[in-house]
Amino acid sequence: MNTQLTSLTKIRRKVTFSLAQTGVFLLVIGMLMPVIYMLIMSFKTSAEIAESPLGLPSQLYLGNYIKTLESMNYISSVMNSLGITLSVTVLVAFLGALAAYPLARKTGRFSRWFIMLVALGLATPSFVNITPVYVIFRELGLLDTYLGIIIVFTALNLPFAVFFYTGFIAAIPRELDEAAMLDNCSEWQIFWHVIRPLLRPATATLSLFVMLMVWNDFIYPLLLLTDKSKFTVMIEVYRFVGNRNIEPDMLFPAAVLGSLPLLALFVVFQKRILAGVTAGAVK
Repeated sequence: MNTQLTSLTKIRRKVTFSLAQTGVFLLVIGMLMPVIYMLIMSFKTSAEIAESPLGLPSQLYLGNYIKTLESMNYISSVMNSLGITLSVTVLVAFLGALAAYPLARKTGRFSRWFIMLVALGLATPSFVNITPVYVIFRELGLLDTYLGIIIVFTALNLPFAVFFYTGFIAAIPRELDEAAMLDNCSEWQIFWHVIRPLLRPATATLSLFVMLMVWNDFIYPLLLLTDKSKFTVMIEVYRFVGNRNIEPDMLFPAAVLGSLPLLALFVVFQKRILAGVTAGAVK
C-alpha cells in the first residue's frame, strides 16, 4: 500500500513538473513572438510582406539589410552607444559599490536617513529631471558632449546601484573586515581586496540592468545630443523610422539592427552572471 502511494506521489510530481515546464515554455514563446515575427519579416521582400504578412519567407532575402545599412549611420551609432553604455556601467558599478560600503557597515542614524534619501531617488520619475538637467548642462557647456550624457546616465542609475549594493554588502560577514584590520589593512584596502571580489555576482547582475537601461533610452540622448555623429543607435533607428514614409521591408531590418548589439551584450553578460554566481558560491 505504501509503495503504491509513493508511486502515485512520484507520478503526480512528474506530471506537475511537466505541466509547469510546458507552461513556462509557452509563456516564453508568447513573449518572444514579436521578436520572432520581426526577425522573419526582415528577410521578406515588400511584395511577400504585402501578400502574406504572417507567412514564412520563400528565401532569406538580405537585400533589406543592405538597403537599411546604406540609409542609416549604423556603425557609428552602435560605437557611440557601446562607448556610452560601457562607460556608464563601469562608473555606476564602481561608485555605487564605493558609496554602499560605508552605508552597509555604519548602522547609525545618518546611514539610515541617507539610504532612505537614496530610495527616494529611485521613486523620482525621470521626466521630472529633464528640464533641470537641460538647463544645468546648458550653463555648464555639457550639451552635445559624450561627457554630459555619461554623467546623466550615471547619476540616474547610481541610486539603484547604491541601494542594491548596500543590501548585498550588509550580508557579507563583518569578521572578514576585522580579520583584514588585524593585518593592518586600511578601509580602502578592505574594500578593494576583500569586499570588491565578493561583489562580482551582484556587479554582473547590476551591469546587465544598467546596460539595458542605458542602451534602450533615447529621451536623454535626444534631449542632449544634436550632432548626428554622436547619436546613439536608438536615436538613429528612431530618426530613420520616424522621419520618413518608411516601408515594411526597411522597418523590420532597422528594428533588428537596433536590437542586435544589445542581444549580443545580453548573451555575454548572462554567461558572466552564471560564472559570478558560481564563484560567489565557492567563496
